[in-house]
Amino acid sequence: MEAELEKIRAYFAADRYAAVSGIVIDFAREDCVQCSMEIGDLHKNAGREVQGGAIFTLADFAFGVHSNFARVSGRGDGRIVGQSCSISYFRQPKGKRLIVRSALLSGGRNVSVYRMSVSDELGNPVAEMVGNGFTRHERNKA
Repeated sequence: MEAELEKIRAYFAADRYAAVSGIVIDFAREDCVQCSMEIGDLHKNAGREVQGGAIFTLADFAFGVHSNFARVSGRGDGRIVGQSCSISYFRQPKGKRLIVRSALLSGGRNVSVYRMSVSDELGNPVAEMVGNGFTRHERNKA
C-alpha cells in the first residue's frame, strides 16, 4: 500500500500548480483519496479570506488523483479528464488547513462521477464539488 502511495505521489508531483499551491496527497486508495493544504497568504483574496479558486484547486486535484488512481497504479487503462465540475461553497474555513476527501459516486467505461468534500482541520464543512470525468481510451496505432 505504501509503495502504491509513493507511485501516485511521484506521478502527481508533475502537477506544478498543485505543488506551488502546497497540496499534498495524504492517502490514496481505490475507494477514497485525501489531499490537504496548509492555508497561507498565497491562498487569500483581497478580503483576507481563502480564495474560492484555492478551494476549487484542492478539490479538483483530489478529483484528478482519485479518477486516475487505477491507471497510475497500473490497474487501469485510459486517462480520465474533467468533463464538468460544480462546486458549492458553505463557509470560510476556521482552521489553518484544508482537507478534501473524494468518493466515487458512479463509475462507467466512459463517464464517471466523483464527490469531493472539503473541510477544515476542525471538521467544519467548507465546500463540496461534484466532478464528471471522461475516459480517454488509448487507441491502437496500426
